[in-house]
Amino acid sequence: MALQVRVITPGQTVLDDSVEEVILPSSSGQVGILSGHAPLLTALESGVLRIRTNDWENIAITDGFAEVEENVVKVLVNAATKGADIDLEEARKAFEAAKTTFENTSSENGKAYFDARQEFKRTRARLMAAGGMV
Repeated sequence: MALQVRVITPGQTVLDDSVEEVILPSSSGQVGILSGHAPLLTALESGVLRIRTNDWENIAITDGFAEVEENVVKVLVNAATKGADIDLEEARKAFEAAKTTFENTSSENGKAYFDARQEFKRTRARLMAAGGMV
């Protein structure tokens, strides 16, 4: 029996498909979901959501939530992009720029630090989803 996975952002449904396995980047670590998984509601962090049909596919996501119930996985996030749709070199450049900004922003700067950290996590997820190494 397969899982039905829906990845939904405010603007679009990025994925609505039947898959064998899902790995979610939850706030408490990666969570693997197979058919017959117990009901679950979990917060998600910016990272790479992985799905497996015959091969593995990566989707870069930002913060959100996932609900697992009766072999349906609903992923509600602010943004999501399939790894195959991300230009690896552009993702690498964006990650390096965000990394530099984050490293040079003091934690005493409140919102600027928070924004730099979020951008760092977002660009890292995009780079990893595109197949790059961090």
